[in-house]
Amino acid sequence: MFVEIRINAYDQFREGSSFMVGRALTSVFWGAVADRYGRKPVIVFGTFAVVVFNTLFGLSVNFWMAIATRFLLGFLNGLIGPIKAYAAEIFREEYQALGMSTISTAWGIGLIIGPSLGGFLAQPAEKYPTVFSKDSIFGRFPYFLPCLCISLFSLAVGIASFWLPETLHNHDSRMPPQSSYEALEEAASDTKDGNESAPKENLFNNWPLMSSIILYCVFSLHDMAYTEIFSLWTVSPRKFGGLSYSTVDVGEVLSISGFGLLVFQLSLYPLVEKCVGPIVITRVAGVLSIAVLTSYPYIALLSGIALSVTINIASVIKNALSISIITGLFILQNKAVDQRQRGAANGIAMTAMSIFKAIGPAGAGVVFSWAQKRLDASILPGDQVVFFVLNVIEAIGVLLTFKPFLVETQ
Repeated sequence: MFVEIRINAYDQFREGSSFMVGRALTSVFWGAVADRYGRKPVIVFGTFAVVVFNTLFGLSVNFWMAIATRFLLGFLNGLIGPIKAYAAEIFREEYQALGMSTISTAWGIGLIIGPSLGGFLAQPAEKYPTVFSKDSIFGRFPYFLPCLCISLFSLAVGIASFWLPETLHNHDSRMPPQSSYEALEEAASDTKDGNESAPKENLFNNWPLMSSIILYCVFSLHDMAYTEIFSLWTVSPRKFGGLSYSTVDVGEVLSISGFGLLVFQLSLYPLVEKCVGPIVITRVAGVLSIAVLTSYPYIALLSGIALSVTINIASVIKNALSISIITGLFILQNKAVDQRQRGAANGIAMTAMSIFKAIGPAGAGVVFSWAQKRLDASILPGDQVVFFVLNVIEAIGVLLTFKPFLVETQ
């Protein structure tokens, strides 16, 4: 059984990497399109790309079709960069933390709920034979049901996106101060009256931007590797240092983490960020994350209700810390550039991050496989070395948050 899990994991790593490679190739392009033609067209197009290619992924008849559909989904999906620019423009300065926490929370919950949804809905003909026949489309394509649910949700979001107000304005508007569009129009006035004709800055010479992007890449590598390893570790047998959880058990843990993440990011994070700022939050969250990961091999020694309670608490804390870091870096990146280049700046960030996230799954697979071969090692045996490697990456990220490397735009 565990051999089958590892084989499926390697296939999952390659599929995940193909998506990241596709996104890395076009993120800058989609950012430039968003700067020239607006955030809304890119958001609408990207959402409908999810509908088409995620559905085709669920209907894949072989491994290479799955790889191709995932690659094309990443290639044609320029969502995250323009959405971050959109949030930076639609929220006023004093609400930037709330705006960015909304984006990172949605992204983080997606990373959590996605595997959870897959755990509940994948292979429905085997899990729920009274509802789904083995001769039905859901029996012939065991992963189509979760893909279909995501595609239907994306379809609804895509349709709703037609009613989004555009935030990239190139006209001077004079709306009353009490208008709900005041923040948008302030950006419009800044764009026109404030150096509209001035030459654009070379973003690669913008060190506040580039330093935050490099830091973003390091933490994204850690988060991607952690996400993949957590699923493998929880389902691996006890004799290999895992928890012997079923996919349904893992789905329950991730669902609880998603709810906790939503509450923390939308209620507590904006208050904390207002008091101490994004850089301090990133440092503290990084150090605490190292402490939480260090406890994971010892959590595997528990059983019963103690294990269930502890792993849920640890998962909620770890994911909240990770998303707090990403949110802070979102704020730093969007503060480092003006509106005219915000889409391109976020496109560069997404390209660099996608490259690191493409490396993450493959690296996680290699480290996890290697750890299973050294269960009797005297130093960091078994899964302990996996979490040690994750902690080293996190520690590097924490060190890079200090001057002179990281510089915040005032």
